[in-house]
Amino acid sequence: MTATSEFDTIAAVATPPGEGGISIIRVSGDNVFDIVEPLFKGKNLKNVNSHTINYGHIIDPATQSEVDEVMVSVMRAPKTYTREDVLEINCHGGLMATNEILQLVLSNGARLAEPGEFTKRAFLNGRIDLSQAEAVMDLIRAKTDKSMKVALNQLDGNLSRLIKSLRQDILEVLAQVEVNIDYPEYDDVETMTTKLLLEKAQDVKASIQQLLKTAKQGKVLREGLATAIVGRPNVGKSSLLNQLLNEDKAIVTDVAGTTRDVIEEYVNVAGVPLKLIDTAGIRKTEDTVEKIGVERSRKAIGAADLVLLVLDTSEPLTDGDRQLLADTADEKRIIILNKTDLPLKLDMDELAKLAGDTKLIKTSMLQNQGVSELQDEIAHLFFDEGIESGQGNVMVTNARHIGLLNQASQALDDVMTGISAGMPVDLVQIDMTRCWNDLGEITGDSYQDELLDQLFSQFCVGK
Repeated sequence: MTATSEFDTIAAVATPPGEGGISIIRVSGDNVFDIVEPLFKGKNLKNVNSHTINYGHIIDPATQSEVDEVMVSVMRAPKTYTREDVLEINCHGGLMATNEILQLVLSNGARLAEPGEFTKRAFLNGRIDLSQAEAVMDLIRAKTDKSMKVALNQLDGNLSRLIKSLRQDILEVLAQVEVNIDYPEYDDVETMTTKLLLEKAQDVKASIQQLLKTAKQGKVLREGLATAIVGRPNVGKSSLLNQLLNEDKAIVTDVAGTTRDVIEEYVNVAGVPLKLIDTAGIRKTEDTVEKIGVERSRKAIGAADLVLLVLDTSEPLTDGDRQLLADTADEKRIIILNKTDLPLKLDMDELAKLAGDTKLIKTSMLQNQGVSELQDEIAHLFFDEGIESGQGNVMVTNARHIGLLNQASQALDDVMTGISAGMPVDLVQIDMTRCWNDLGEITGDSYQDELLDQLFSQFCVGK
């Protein structure tokens, strides 16, 4: 579907709900002027130039009373977000005026947009491809400057161009294979054709693997690094959370067992989005509520990408400390030696044996010492040499894209296995075509309607 006439006119509030300086009601479709013009007292919107903003008032046609003082942005197709005619009514922020104007627009012939429908129309009308549409949501949800830059890179079409280039390479080889099969001119055409397929399969697989190398970092930037703060009670876990957040989010007392549930917060650490999970202190307890918190803490360890294990240097190692050191031995972790402002009572030699190669960071939450060193170490663990990039500075961040790239890579493995086994060229060609289709699903060159419904349902209504 490419013609805008196939769509009705939709409208939605494009700004967050609640009080604010302005609210924007976005209207898109063939009939935007017929719908909004009767509501607008000012210049005739049908006669103004495209990409202009026009002062006036929204009126209620039934009573001719003014609803709000507004500015209306006029953008004519095809140079708009949806490639349809778009009007954006900029009114005063707040629920009352915004909702009243939206209701007037809907009553005059528009339909309330579904979640993500504006971006879906941009895709269906050929303005952006599917990977760029997904980048719009990544940009909205970006939690750090690094994740924002990666989303912008994808929105600019860098991933799309690389995928389309790989698909074109495959298509050219498939076309050549067809020619060789249908019009053989040499006795060794079978050998030449399989050699051509093998070389292209190896080249494309190398490009895909280069992209997949970025997937781990990309997933961290897109979704955040699940980071569990663990330790026995009263070692400073909640104080560490507060220091990283720069706010008193968690209650801190000298009473063991104060934190009884898992607390989750996002924080930007050297450009890495951390989903911090402050867990209940792990110890044996008869308190029913605290027992539940301790069990959730143990589950958080297994689900975490990074474990921050906090120990109290002002006390000897306990059996609980030793158990936590053993439980987290196979996890990516940093051991934090807290309360270094107090006399050292922890046996460092014993700890060194139990910690192995794990990095030790000394801190004093009371004196705000060691937190910056901890942040540097977290960035070092996951982005040691900066953000890796695939071909053309492209990073893969989307789980759907990663899955399709893995499928495409497997199809190429099947191509190479088939050639090694001496399979006929026309059968090997099927696997190469499967790779071409898998790559096409990333950009939306091949897709199912159910996929679009699922993807765009994750968007907010006004986007």
